[in-house]
Amino acid sequence: MPDSPGSLSRRRAIQSLASIAGAAALPACRSASGSKNPRSQAIRLENAKSGTRDWMLTRTQVDPATKWRCPWIEGYCSRTSVRPGETISFHVSTRQASSFTLDVFRMGHYGGNGGRLVHRFGTLPGRDQPDPPIGPKRVRDCAWEPSASLRIPRDWLSGVYLGKLTEQTSGIQSYVVFIVRDDRKADFIFQCSDTTWQAYNRWPDHFGLYDDGKNEWYWGGDVQVSFNRPYGRYCQIFDAPLSQGSGEFLLWEFPIAFWLEAEGYDVTYVSNLDTHSDPAGLRRARGFLSVGHDEYWSPAMFTHVQDAVKAGLNVAFLSGNTCCGRILFSPDSAHYPDRAYERVGVFGPPGGTRDFVAMASLRHERPYANELVGAHSTGPVTGGADWVCTLPDHWLFAGTGMRKGDGIPGLVGWEWHGDPAPIPGLEIVASSPTQSAPGQPNDGVFTATLYPGPKRNIVFNASTIWWGDGLSAPPGYVRPKVYTEPKGPDPRVQQITRNLLARMTA
Repeated sequence: MPDSPGSLSRRRAIQSLASIAGAAALPACRSASGSKNPRSQAIRLENAKSGTRDWMLTRTQVDPATKWRCPWIEGYCSRTSVRPGETISFHVSTRQASSFTLDVFRMGHYGGNGGRLVHRFGTLPGRDQPDPPIGPKRVRDCAWEPSASLRIPRDWLSGVYLGKLTEQTSGIQSYVVFIVRDDRKADFIFQCSDTTWQAYNRWPDHFGLYDDGKNEWYWGGDVQVSFNRPYGRYCQIFDAPLSQGSGEFLLWEFPIAFWLEAEGYDVTYVSNLDTHSDPAGLRRARGFLSVGHDEYWSPAMFTHVQDAVKAGLNVAFLSGNTCCGRILFSPDSAHYPDRAYERVGVFGPPGGTRDFVAMASLRHERPYANELVGAHSTGPVTGGADWVCTLPDHWLFAGTGMRKGDGIPGLVGWEWHGDPAPIPGLEIVASSPTQSAPGQPNDGVFTATLYPGPKRNIVFNASTIWWGDGLSAPPGYVRPKVYTEPKGPDPRVQQITRNLLARMTA
């Protein structure tokens, strides 16, 4: 299919035909249960197409006066997720009136390149769009004019899409990010943690969910954030300027998506907001994957996933700090629903997280996160550890060679889960004390858990934000090094994940 509207050159037509021929030559894919599953062909066929590393930023810059933003070129999307056939608009600002380009890439494996160019807008006019006023509850809600729009082609596969913005005068670049979702049946739903991306977004300078104007790590209520603004430079753990504008996707989530697509798993993608608004959509998959740093959930998200588990959905929390902050969605200033939210509570018992400053001012009430996840955020919340096997004879560890007490170095961090719930049949499959630095215990204990659902389904909790580090290291990936240091792709993590996904689709 063409990468952009209009006729292809002879050279690109030949490339496209070669790609189609190569995809057709792939062997038939089988599901984990061994039976033929035509649904799982989609990811294999997509990743057989020609990839590129041109999606990677090569020149970024941050205004030191703000610490976070790239005013030379920055933008946001009108939707967090969009279906094929629907239209998304891109709202871009350039510090001076300068033309810019916008190239859209689907993120996957693509022979190790990590992305495929799917649309090129060409040269677009740019202009300096106004900073929004500080609204109620410190919300910054941009009302920028759209710079471009795109009706998503019907043949675009669900996935995470990055738009690479390049300002033509300076060559400075940044991203916009969105999810293409669909309604097809699939083996796995990959939920992007984009409510958490937005919580830590301090654009334009100190206006994330964690800043009340007095404390830059505030953990109370009455602060609202909007999706109608660019993603600033990531503000935690390490400096990752080449991810400018992509939220947290490239940091913690892309290594999981990169590995899943390399393995040919049948996966479809959604936003946190899709889990919030579309409970029926969860029933179209065998398994649901929470990934990376998945901290902020609405009560509706919790209920929808819990109800799906009761109906037989398998769930894998390949994530940490999951379902900790309780949020309330609101419309934006133009009355579009679910474009802003605020923190209103905690999915945990009073004092259960050794509360941060101002956290005690929020409601702590059921449901508690561990009643769904198996364990939840608990004191001291942050830290790191080796991921230490406690049940070596469990099917989860088949083929890994792991014995009781064997650890995968540094895999636990920087936020994790403890305090397992008294769920019948729950097993602690990995656990160890946590530390604030090598040789400095911090009185925490992480617990990775697995419990049975009511219909022979399972719920697994990896209890770490860094699970993806043990699966792959995509182009541009930056390894974290704080509290502890993970060591990168590990065949044991890969085999545990294969065992888990096979059981979820059996």
